[in-house]
Amino acid sequence: MRDFILKRVAVIILPLMSIYGFYVILHGHVSPGGSFAGGIIVGLSFITYSTVYGLERGKVKLPERILTLVESYGTLWYGIMGIVGILKGAPFLSNKLAGFNLGEPGSLTSGGLISLLGIGVGIRVASTIITLFYAMGEEES
Repeated sequence: MRDFILKRVAVIILPLMSIYGFYVILHGHVSPGGSFAGGIIVGLSFITYSTVYGLERGKVKLPERILTLVESYGTLWYGIMGIVGILKGAPFLSNKLAGFNLGEPGSLTSGGLISLLGIGVGIRVASTIITLFYAMGEEES
């Protein structure tokens, strides 16, 4: 797209959109939304960038190789957080039974491993939606 105004508005909105997505990911265990919704928002910010500036420029900014690694490490992070409970002698993905401090309800540090799990899910969802967008863009051209 060669629209000057659209590109200038995107420069302002896209960083704010990404920050909001990360905010939703980090606060997902204490407020509506969560890591899935936050991952969608972060992914859509990169998709918007690729739509406004072109698919090739988007792939330069965030190559498919990096997306594959992020998807893999997001899943690995989730699995590691689940195994931490097993190593402490409790079931997979357990919090209270494993002895983690659950913090004060409603605070950002509440929930034990839930906020850390949210980070893994959020980056996995964001990278997956961007990968799907790239795949559909390649099929069109």
